[in-house]
Amino acid sequence: MPRRKGISPVIATVIIVAVTIAVAIAVAFWMTGIIGLFTGFEQLQIVNVYDKQSDGIYVTVKNTGTSAASITDIYINGYSYTQYSNDVAVTYGKDASSATTTFDPNAGIPLKPGEQQVIKIACKAGVTLSLFKIEPGVSLEIKLHSAGGKDYPKVFVPQLYSCGS
Repeated sequence: MPRRKGISPVIATVIIVAVTIAVAIAVAFWMTGIIGLFTGFEQLQIVNVYDKQSDGIYVTVKNTGTSAASITDIYINGYSYTQYSNDVAVTYGKDASSATTTFDPNAGIPLKPGEQQVIKIACKAGVTLSLFKIEPGVSLEIKLHSAGGKDYPKVFVPQLYSCGS
C-alpha cells in the first residue's frame, strides 16, 4: 500500500498566513467604507474674488467637503456682519446675476457638497463707511465663518469698486 504524505508544516504555515492577511485587508477596506459614510466634513474654498466698478465685490465660494455647510458670518477687515449690516448689503445666489437673496446670519448661506454660491458685497446708497473703507488698491480681508466653526479668509485688493470714502 502506498504511503500518503500531507503538505509540509512550512507550506501549511505560509498558506494560513496568506489567508489571514487577505481577510485582514478585506476587513480593513470594509471598515473604511463604513467609516466614510458616517464621518463627513465641511471644506469651503473661496474660488474667486472680483469687483465691478459700480456694482460691488463678488466672492465665489464652493463646498469641496463631503457634508453640507452653512456660512453664518462674514467678516470684512475683522468686523463681523452684525457691525456693518446697516452700511453694506450682502446678497447671494448661484451665480453673479442671481445674487439677490439677502444674507441672514441666523439662516446662513447653505452649501451642499459640490455646490457653489456667489456672495455680493456692496455699500448701501448714500452711506459713508465708518469701520473700514473699500478703495481701489487697498487690501480688504474677507473672512467667511461657517456653522462648523471654521474660518475661510481671503485677502483681496479691489481694482474698480470703491465706497465709503
